Amino acid sequence: MTEEIQNDAEFGATDAAETGPSFTVEKIYVKDVSFEVPNAPAVFNDATQPQLQMNLNQQVTRLNDAAFEVVLGVTLTCTTDDKPLYLAEVKQAGVFGLAGFDAQTLDAMLGTHCPNVLYPYARQLISDLIQSGGFPPFLLQPLNFEALYAEGLRQRMGQAQDLESSEAAGTA
Repeated sequence: MTEEIQNDAEFGATDAAETGPSFTVEKIYVKDVSFEVPNAPAVFNDATQPQLQMNLNQQVTRLNDAAFEVVLGVTLTCTTDDKPLYLAEVKQAGVFGLAGFDAQTLDAMLGTHCPNVLYPYARQLISDLIQSGGFPPFLLQPLNFEALYAEGLRQRMGQAQDLESSEAAGTA
């Protein structure tokens, strides 16, 4: 009986490889989290309009042939009159299985699909941190990672063209 289950599992893996590309979410976890209110409790008395700045970054690490760790970093800085109210930083991570993709599609999956999976977790964690820090609830708006990826691709292509132009000018 045990032998039959192992054979079926091996058959399933071979069958999946023959059906084409596959994407799996293996693990979602918080890699790093930080929340600071450097001027508490005085900041709770400020009645001025706060300014928010959000920074977003992504890091991809290949773990093996078909597994990648993707870390989505979200940093939210809230200031008023150039004084920090709070700083929330979350590095939401996941391990994703991606197999059978060509290089261009793999890059697009890592740059769009994986962050789309991670972002709701990061949004919720940041919202919870801000509210637990004594501030009114704050919800980050949804992001279009496809548009962000396309813009990043355009910038990379522009930099490559600039590099080629400067190298051509240097040799001429």
